[in-house]
Amino acid sequence: MKTQTYFGRVLGALLLYACCSFGLSAKVTLPALVSDGMVLQREVSLKIWGTASPGEKVNLTFMKKQYHTVADEAGNWSIGLPALKAGGPYSMTVNDISVKDILVGDVFLCSGQSNMELTVNRVMDKYAQEITQYENSSIRYVKVPYAYDFSHPLNDLQAVKWQPMTQEYVQSFSALCYFFSKLLEEKTGVPVGIINSSWGGTPIEAWISEEGLKDFPAYVNQKTLYEDAALVDQIKKTEQLHQSAWNKQLYRSDAGLHGEIPWYAESYNDTDWEWVDMFSDNWALRNGRPLNGTHWFRKEFVVPDGWAGKDAVLRLGCMVDADSVYVNGHFVGSVSYQYPPRIYQVPAKYLKEGKNQLTVRLFSYGSCPSFVKEKLYKLLCGNQEINLEGRWKHKIGTVMPPSPSSTAFHYTPVGLYNGMIHPLQHYVFKGVVWYQGESNVDRWREYSSLLTAMIADWRALFQNKNLPFYVVELADFLAPEDPGRAAWAELRKQQAKAAQENMHVTLIKNSDTGEWNDIHPLDKKTPATRLVNAVIQNEKQNK
Repeated sequence: MKTQTYFGRVLGALLLYACCSFGLSAKVTLPALVSDGMVLQREVSLKIWGTASPGEKVNLTFMKKQYHTVADEAGNWSIGLPALKAGGPYSMTVNDISVKDILVGDVFLCSGQSNMELTVNRVMDKYAQEITQYENSSIRYVKVPYAYDFSHPLNDLQAVKWQPMTQEYVQSFSALCYFFSKLLEEKTGVPVGIINSSWGGTPIEAWISEEGLKDFPAYVNQKTLYEDAALVDQIKKTEQLHQSAWNKQLYRSDAGLHGEIPWYAESYNDTDWEWVDMFSDNWALRNGRPLNGTHWFRKEFVVPDGWAGKDAVLRLGCMVDADSVYVNGHFVGSVSYQYPPRIYQVPAKYLKEGKNQLTVRLFSYGSCPSFVKEKLYKLLCGNQEINLEGRWKHKIGTVMPPSPSSTAFHYTPVGLYNGMIHPLQHYVFKGVVWYQGESNVDRWREYSSLLTAMIADWRALFQNKNLPFYVVELADFLAPEDPGRAAWAELRKQQAKAAQENMHVTLIKNSDTGEWNDIHPLDKKTPATRLVNAVIQNEKQNK
């Protein structure tokens, strides 16, 4: 009996200790954005927020001042900070958490689709010298992680890192954000923080809340369909199976991969192949319809004596849709979709003096296969180059039906607002830069109304009815004779209309920076310069 009493006391003590330990382990937490290297908006009241155990005391120390609060019943807490002057770096402590290297300056939310997201490494052809010779640790950048949700708005992001504008990080910065923040800091001398919440290909309705879309019931109902997680999961599984079956058949039926000698081999005999002009559509069509599947191209080129032992760079413009590339039978690279430039490193060991063989396996998924005109098609070594344009040998590997379509859930209305905008609700911004519209061109008539709804929606979220918006005009795109240009022009009119009809909205001219053959023009410095001028002009007017 005494033994049972003894063990009962021990067990009770252990349970009490476990309960106490659990209570002590529920420490204060900070949101992802409140972290080392962050930039806080100057000259306005601020908020630092987070979670903790209900009733837990929270003590914050910043710039030699102390602030205190208690977590509410839901475990949430926030502490207001007074308006601060530009400066830093500073440190902040919240209970046992230390946040270092904090700057106070101007913070902008930059959002939209691929032209906002397009990274610095994609514009190095145009700006390499300027970018590689510049660093500025007073500029900080965060790329919001991809996330969407159809059931409810999220309250925080996945872990992020504020990155200074140094050579270690700059290649992954948005190119537009890079030039905007660089030029703004140079003009104002004030630290700049950029929070880039963008995702290529996304339509505007994905960035608006359910409440913001109340006048667009079809979009709300589209979103509601996908609140059923089981349905979404089933769609994904079915589409993955369909795509997998298509890919397997593509591989199985491609004659270029299964002969005695593969068509990319240096020793393969291509004397019976057809000669074609790479920029012609004769090889790409049959009875007026695109030949989807795989197309193989081979071209012989001669390497000069002076290239011996030197690495080279292969530039193959852009292709519709994807490619795998071989030099003398050696794989040198691939790109899985049409937009990125093909830039492949060719080691010296893959080349030889005299005749060499270049092979391209081009994949066509559903549109008309092609090599994009007026791009670079060259092999480069130092200051020398070999032109690869003109006639190539061509043979069809396999003809397939168009690749099965898949549901782009991140294009669905409301999803990106819930996953990538709502988590930013407590951060304070000087303004919003919006570069989007390419994915709404075919529905241009409603764009002004949707943009107006989004502006009101975000201003309500950030509790700032006068929050400035800077709308970057769509760049020019498509050949002059292409009838699709008309819709692009109409969407630009819709952007202008929204800017005219809403207070504190500025249209940034950008139509003159476009490239007819590239939806992602390289010139991101011109719109960034105009953006900086608009921000500075607005600040002068508001003083």
